[in-house]
Order: sequence, then C-alpha cells, then structure tokens
Amino acid sequence: MRHALILAGGSGTRLWPYSTAGLPKQLVPLFEGRSLLDLAVDRASAVADEVWLGAGEQLRDAVSSVEGLRADRLILEPSGRDTLPAVALGCATILETDPDAVVAVLTADHLIEPVDAFAASLSAGCDLAEASDDVLVTFGVVPDFPSTGFGYLELGEPLAGAARVVSRFLEKPDLATATAFLAGGPEHYLWNSGMFVWRAATLLAAVEAFEPETARLVRDVVDGRTGSWDVIEKKSVDVGVMEPASTSRDFRVAALPMSARWLDVGSWPAYGDAVGRDDSGNAIAGRAVVTGSSGCVVASNEPDHLVALVGCEGLVVVHTPEATLVMPADQAQRVKDLHALVQQQAPDFA
Repeated sequence: MRHALILAGGSGTRLWPYSTAGLPKQLVPLFEGRSLLDLAVDRASAVADEVWLGAGEQLRDAVSSVEGLRADRLILEPSGRDTLPAVALGCATILETDPDAVVAVLTADHLIEPVDAFAASLSAGCDLAEASDDVLVTFGVVPDFPSTGFGYLELGEPLAGAARVVSRFLEKPDLATATAFLAGGPEHYLWNSGMFVWRAATLLAAVEAFEPETARLVRDVVDGRTGSWDVIEKKSVDVGVMEPASTSRDFRVAALPMSARWLDVGSWPAYGDAVGRDDSGNAIAGRAVVTGSSGCVVASNEPDHLVALVGCEGLVVVHTPEATLVMPADQAQRVKDLHALVQQQAPDFA
C-alpha cells in the first residue's frame, strides 16, 4: 500500500508575525483561507492510500482539525529532533500497520502546482520504490535561478525512466558555485526538494546501518518508552541517511525530476511570489492601497485595518492585530534573528 507521511514540524519563523509558536506557517490560512498543510494533504491524497502527519505534541489540537486527516494517523513527537528521527518514527509506526508499506515523505511548507503533475512524479517515485528493496528516492527540482538557499543534487548514471543516480548531495552553495550549477543544466544538477519515497523497511534498514543509536532509540519510542526520545541526536535525514547511502554498496539513491512548479514559501518575498505580483512587482494579500510603489509585499489579516503605501520600493509590510513588520525585502532572511529578539523581549507576541 502507498502511504504519505507529511512532516509539519517546522517553526516558520521567517514568516513572523503571521507564523507564531502556537500557529506556525504551515497552519496559517495563507492562500484564500487555506493553509499550506491543507494543500499538502490534498496533494498527498491524490496518490496515497493513507495520509499520515508528523508534528510536535504542542500542535496536537491545531492539526487534529485538518480536513482529510484521521485522528489515528497523527504521529506526534514530544519535541523537535530534526527530520531523521521524525522520518524514522513515522516509518516505524506505519510499518506496524503495513509490512509492505511504501512511504512518500512530503513537506507541509511548499506550494506545488499543478497537483496532477506532482501526482505523476510521486507515482513514478512509488513505482521505483516498489520495484526494488534497496532504493531510496529523492525528488529534484529544475533550478531556474542560482539559488544560494537550497541544497543541490549532483546526478550520475541513468536508472529506470527519468530517474538518475545521485552521486553527491551538495549543501547550500555560494553565488559563484550556484551559478556554475545552473550553467551545468538539470541533467547534472537539481535543487534538493527535501521530499522522498522509499519502502518503510528500506529506510529503517538504512537508519540501522548508518545511525544505529537513533534506530535503537526510535524502536524504544515505538515500544512505548517515550523517555528515549529526548536523547536522540538531532540530525537531518539527508545527513544521517541519504548522504552515506549514496556511497554505499547496500543502497541506491535515485533522483526524479519533479514536473511541477515548486515554491518554498520560506520568506515574505517568496510568499509574494506565491500569491502573485502586479506589473510593478507588488504582491498584495489583504486590505491595502498601494500607489507609486514597486517590488513591495503587503500582507494583512485584519479586514478592518487598511494598509497604505505610497512611493515605496522593495518593502515588506505585514500587519496582524498583534504586530506589524516593516523591512526592506532584501533583508527578509533576518526575520529569524528578529523573531529571536521578540522571544526575549516580547514573548507573548512570538
């Protein structure tokens, strides 16, 4: 059976003040009253027989009401330990219900369109995982600019269909390196989407091979010894499993290019791109009047409050009933640092 495990544990601090500790960005209704998690469940349901959600215990109430998710399909983590423990716990839990489970690990903070193109890529990944018990599939995105904010996949020899062997995982590069990757073309380099497909048993065998202590502690948690969770080392699944698997004789790492528009809604300018910009490059979400301005992002979730801009260039203005954020768009990555200060100086608004 085909399962989808949606990871919804991110904090989304770069989308503060919309995204807060109690309602992180994947749960905020950013798109015509629907959240990124709502959209992720819709996409997963197009391919998977069962949809599961991995999230932090503190979000139990918030995620329990998401349409399309069954209460017994929530996998709650006592605390955030990064993606490797989350994925291992999810696959171990799913394996108990289905010993032949093929699991697609999906994110809850991306905008991916159209759904049918994404579903076709996901189905091809499931086919590849079902055909072999040693393959770990990752999805790559064709770069359209030299991003320094994404990891990259370096591609090797062809596999079945459009799949290619991943010869290297490359961390976020500097601009010169990213430019060289873009020039190399998608036959050599893809962005790492952070989404995967594998047999649950194969992933757990890889965790056992490369991170045996994590494998042991996750088994303890599944068996009810929850105190083991907080001593698990924080580590990403890319670093803990995918990178060593790509050079191992016991596993093959395959990349499939994703035939869909993929946008990581990880900053306010990215959100502006997602909602769409006018001829002057302005993106407006909410009640606002903008004139004589260009390259701005304006977002407000308070319908009785008007945001007005005149003669502005390259600004982000975000208004909620609790807080207002104003900054140059090119400083958007600093919101994470700002949020840390808010936690210290005004924790009620974090």
